[in-house]
Amino acid sequence: MKIIYYPAQDDVTTARGEGEPLLLLVSFDEETAIVAPIDEAVEHHILLELAGRARLIEGNSGHIDRYFRAVVNEDGADWTFVCPSDYRGITDKVRRISAFYRDGFAALSHALLELGLMVGIDIPRRYRRHMNMLGDESTNI
Repeated sequence: MKIIYYPAQDDVTTARGEGEPLLLLVSFDEETAIVAPIDEAVEHHILLELAGRARLIEGNSGHIDRYFRAVVNEDGADWTFVCPSDYRGITDKVRRISAFYRDGFAALSHALLELGLMVGIDIPRRYRRHMNMLGDESTNI
């Protein structure tokens, strides 16, 4: 996995050392992760632009909905769980959300490990509407 640090690796390391939250983007194909101190980019779509990735047209890889998104620090990772309606071409909503959950958990875990962050991944309450849709099935994901 290629990690892009914005504005630079030293800035991310300093922010991390000070306990500041970081924005993390991980491409669906797990080839690229982008990380920045939250104060540098403020929001994930801004980080994508600042890192020069929003202009990529081929394969729509520059679109924010082609990345798993989280806010992380030494205490944990809060996953901005937003499943695109066209995720992996799966038309059934429950199956699509289940696949997104499995894939995202794996991709984010991999990126966190690459960054040396051994922390849990949480889906904040405001993003759990999808999980509620899965009902009891979510325990089998």
